Amino acid sequence: MKFVHIADLHLDRPFTSLASRESLSDIRRLEQRKVFKKVIQYIKENSIKYLFISGDLYENEYVKKSTIIYINDLFKEIPDINIFISPGNHDPYIKNSYYMDFEFSPNVHIFKGDFECIQTEDANIYGMGFTDFYCKSVDLSKIKKLENGKPNILIMHASLTGGSSENQEYNPILESKLEALDMDYIALGHIHKPYYNEKKNQKIVYPGSLVSFGFDELGEHGMIVRRYRK
Repeated sequence: MKFVHIADLHLDRPFTSLASRESLSDIRRLEQRKVFKKVIQYIKENSIKYLFISGDLYENEYVKKSTIIYINDLFKEIPDINIFISPGNHDPYIKNSYYMDFEFSPNVHIFKGDFECIQTEDANIYGMGFTDFYCKSVDLSKIKKLENGKPNILIMHASLTGGSSENQEYNPILESKLEALDMDYIALGHIHKPYYNEKKNQKIVYPGSLVSFGFDELGEHGMIVRRYRK
């Protein structure tokens, strides 16, 4: 199976630092849309079967319905692709959110709170979603890993502990606890800096944000593309 893993697109981010400069914030939001469209185009052209979105796809407080429609229209362009979304702290699954009220394309699965497992023909896909703007803990023991010969993949929005005190509000997890799950791949979101290929056969991965949101986020940005063979 071949998949794309992205996170932290933050569509309709206000870009308040650019608001004083005429049209720059609008231009930046348009660039976000274009980057996301490029991801979908890549999926269409490269025999990708799965798209994992590990939270903060959009900004709940600012997102426009037209942006949600734009997102969903892109999802409709890849009807045979399995799309899994794990809501994060900026796009939680809450009352009156678009995740709850909007009818997304049938190929989209949105994780709602506690861990669940979706079995596909290729893999066992586990995930959970934020149901508030903060998540101070998560019970990994609720994950009941299947042993059916298929790859086990976990999708979630989380901060690995050891970071700043601010990140302790956003689903802090010890990396050793994730390693103990013995998953084949753990698709994380929240940290905008990529975290991959830093150790041999790394399975706990942050793709980083698709675009930079400030001068403190210089360097590479993009997506993770992987092929899994059992």
